[in-house]
Amino acid sequence: MADDALALDNQLCFAVYAASHAFARAYRPLLEALGLTYPQYLVMLVLWERDGLTVRAVGDRLGLDSGTLTPLLKRLAAAGLVTRTRDESDERQVLVGLTPAGRVLRTRAAVVPRRMGTLIGLEAEERDHLRAAVDRLTRSLEKGAAE
Repeated sequence: MADDALALDNQLCFAVYAASHAFARAYRPLLEALGLTYPQYLVMLVLWERDGLTVRAVGDRLGLDSGTLTPLLKRLAAAGLVTRTRDESDERQVLVGLTPAGRVLRTRAAVVPRRMGTLIGLEAEERDHLRAAVDRLTRSLEKGAAE
């Protein structure tokens, strides 16, 4: 079976897929305590890094189109965590900003990376190497798909 190219256990894509689902299950209770879904958490991470981005900039950072991102932003706005306002200098652009509650949530969210680091069970250097390898994999796949 080890040399069977079509064996499920030999598929890198399945290993990544299974890990993705395991991540989702591990994140769920941590994020529920914050009132966030995983995609909403990703949006908040982007805004905690840099507040006041355009919808397009948030989407570019996360690799999401506006059709996917807009409903996420509407739910975050309804929860009182972000604002969505037209850019005064270019009304075609919508700016996304953190509310005071959105900024405060950052403090509560600080436990999430620490808890996930424990659950992952890798040393920081191993996590860094793995993240770098996955980043290279993603870039290679995106380049290949574009060709």
